[in-house]
Amino acid sequence: MKKRKLGKTGIRVSEMAFGTVALGVPYGLGIEHESQLLPEAQAIELLQAALEQGVNFFDTARQYGRSEALLGRAFRERRREVVIATKCAHLRQADHTLPAGPALAAVIERSLAESLEALQTDYVDVLMLHDGDEEIIRHTGIKKIFEGYKKEGVIRATGVSTYTPRETRAVMDSGGWDIVQVPFNLMDQRQSALFEELEQKGMGVVIRSVLLKGLLSERRQQLHPALREVEQHIDAYTSLTEASGLRLSQLATKFVLSFPQVSSVLVGIDRMEYLQEALDSVAGSALGSALFEQARAAAFRDPDFLNLHHWSVQGWLK
Repeated sequence: MKKRKLGKTGIRVSEMAFGTVALGVPYGLGIEHESQLLPEAQAIELLQAALEQGVNFFDTARQYGRSEALLGRAFRERRREVVIATKCAHLRQADHTLPAGPALAAVIERSLAESLEALQTDYVDVLMLHDGDEEIIRHTGIKKIFEGYKKEGVIRATGVSTYTPRETRAVMDSGGWDIVQVPFNLMDQRQSALFEELEQKGMGVVIRSVLLKGLLSERRQQLHPALREVEQHIDAYTSLTEASGLRLSQLATKFVLSFPQVSSVLVGIDRMEYLQEALDSVAGSALGSALFEQARAAAFRDPDFLNLHHWSVQGWLK
């Protein structure tokens, strides 16, 4: 497993990051109940197998149910071998406002303390804002709190998980953040317009949604009629997979890793076979220049429509 720089943090991470959300909460196509989650012992075995295969970067969050605790149990004896990125609890209150002054600091402090306890560690490699909107990203008080923990050595790096290029721009412009985690894939390529500037600022770039919750993989099933245009667009990638001899999931992953500014590609994994598929997708070289340019030209015409949360609310995803 190749390693890449995580911006200017001094941390080197595997090209593939293990996303643990599906180990902790029902997530992904067809997963609706906790009873469908991988049993604890198998989940720990899966995490340890990933480390043995060269994956050293693991992504979790306070909101991901038992996933932090699973990581703690899996790696308490091998903590120095892994890089763990976790995300702070959501900061907005029920009325969508932010707590004021000391109350805000207390929310972040409690979240970090709970993460450290669950992870069975005295430090976190990366602490990120979860779904940081522009107000939160630019909030100087929040940034100072994160920077304070970094100076204390409780965290090694700070970051923000964003959704839109505008939010990613806010992260860059506000300064003080080390890493950004963004959604980016074959269909929605908007964030790539910021990759070079992110690199110039020395920021690590972690990519999520590379398989669009499994839609850009062999596990995709027939989609709801409301998503017919999406389905047709995905089917059209057959010309690229046949020309390259790659599976769709391999094409999607290698496409993202072909951007030199990308530090790591985050892949959600909850089965041993999915781990092997992800490892196979990362193995080998990046896309050739001709195939890469073809893939760059094959983005979906309306990326704003690619809102999986909205699709789920509408009942379009099963």
